[in-house]
Amino acid sequence: MERDIVERAQHGDREAFQALAEELINRLYNLAQLMLNDRDLAEDAVQETLVETWRDLPGLRDPDRVQAWVHQILVRAVYRLAKRERRQLDPRRFISANGLTSPDPAISVGDADQIDRGFRHLKPEYRAVLVAKHYLGLPDEAAGIMLGIPAGTVKSRLNRATAAMRAELEAGARARDTVARGWTR
Repeated sequence: MERDIVERAQHGDREAFQALAEELINRLYNLAQLMLNDRDLAEDAVQETLVETWRDLPGLRDPDRVQAWVHQILVRAVYRLAKRERRQLDPRRFISANGLTSPDPAISVGDADQIDRGFRHLKPEYRAVLVAKHYLGLPDEAAGIMLGIPAGTVKSRLNRATAAMRAELEAGARARDTVARGWTR
C-alpha cells in the first residue's frame, strides 16, 4: 500500500481514501464473511469499518501500518455484529486443507456437525483467534496486532479454544458410540 495514498487520505482527500478502500475492501469482506458466515452482516461489518476508518484516519500515527489498523477496526465491527445478531462462525471455512472457503471433503458430515457445534459454543474472541491463526496463518504477534491483543493472549485464547473444541469432539464421539452400541443390542 502506498504511503502517499494513506497520507493524502489522512488529510481529507476523498479520492485517495477511495483508492485505499478499493485496495482493502475485498480482503475485509472475505474476512468478515469468514467470521460471520453471513453475506449481509459481512457487508455491514465492512461498511462500518470503512466509515470508522474515514472518521479516525487523521489520528493514525503510522501510515505504514494502515492495513493492520483497519483489520483491528474490522474485528471490532465483527464482534459488535456477532454479539448483536448472535450469529455463529462456520469453522469448516478455515479447517479446509487448502485454506479456501470450501469445506474439506475429508471431513464427514458427522464430524462437520460436531465441529459446528463446538465452534458455536466458543466465545467470539476464541473464534476470531482461530480464524486469524488457522485461516489467515498469522503468527501470534501478527494475530495479536490484528485482534488488538498481546501475543500471549493469542496463545492462551488459542489454547482454550482448542481445548473446548477437543472436548466437544470427544463428547460427540462418546455420544455416537453410545447410540451405536444401543443399535447393536
